[in-house]
Amino acid sequence: MDPFSRYLSALETEMRTAVEASSPGPPLLRGMLHYHLGWADADFRPVRQDSGKHLRPVFLLLAYESQGGAWRRALPAAAAVELLHNFSLIHDDIEDHDITRRGRATLWTLWGEAQAINAGDALLAIACHALARLRTTGLDAGCILEAQSRLNITVIQLTGGQCLDMSFETWETVPEETYLRMVGGKTAALLGYSCELGGLLSRAAAGRVAALQAFGYNLGLAFQMQDDLLGLWGDPAHTGKPVGADLRQHKKTLPILHGLQHSAELRALLAHPTLDEADVVRAQAYLEAAGSREYTQARAQEYHRRALEALEQAGGQGEAQDALHTLAQHLLSRDK
Repeated sequence: MDPFSRYLSALETEMRTAVEASSPGPPLLRGMLHYHLGWADADFRPVRQDSGKHLRPVFLLLAYESQGGAWRRALPAAAAVELLHNFSLIHDDIEDHDITRRGRATLWTLWGEAQAINAGDALLAIACHALARLRTTGLDAGCILEAQSRLNITVIQLTGGQCLDMSFETWETVPEETYLRMVGGKTAALLGYSCELGGLLSRAAAGRVAALQAFGYNLGLAFQMQDDLLGLWGDPAHTGKPVGADLRQHKKTLPILHGLQHSAELRALLAHPTLDEADVVRAQAYLEAAGSREYTQARAQEYHRRALEALEQAGGQGEAQDALHTLAQHLLSRDK
């Protein structure tokens, strides 16, 4: 079973329904949302652009189905987590001054930071509204209220992780446990919530719901470590982002933290406030020499192993359970 092709058409329809049902204000706001979601170009003409990997909603739907649910009932929740993810991307691009996303200009570079903030705020509200559409599926109000409560906690974790990530830029060094707390909020929390929500909405036993959350959370940590590697050694044609951006922004990703601990040359180089292309190439060489790539790969594999153990504890069944395992394996070999 290919979970992407099975779910994505229905997911996009649900996302469009959520956006339009929320009546997103003036044409500019609506156009910015459509642009960011890959539905329009910069002139707001309809197009079909890369709109991301949609990992979080796919994991939610698979988790729901693996616990015995009929996946279409969970579509409003799947749309909600994808819209929530896109809210965070809009704000992250502003805060990190990223100029490209998915191979296109980021929202703030086209319409300014203030308008991009408006678009991100709107997507957050639309995500909450999308989750409330679970009422149309027959789920009871108590279950929906619990889903909304956990969504709010996840948003706080997301913003807390981003706050730490930005703070690290001025820190000389960051303990690994603090890095893990940052990526736990910035990346792992939403994937953990997505898998947890699949179990919660299927009315799975509490232990299974907790195991699904642990599966998603640990997989999110491994995913971010792989992302850290791609940020330093990935192909921009695949990632859609320039190599070396983390170095130029003095981000404290795991390979960089490892390199700072083991390479005096890297510490001296990154003490400079700005880096040019030659500096980035030198930094990559120092990281390779320090074994930082291999260290990060090993740590990613450890959290991947923990994720798969939790998936087994969740006790899911059928093709959806197999697909969760296959997707989890794919995340450590991806190139974007």
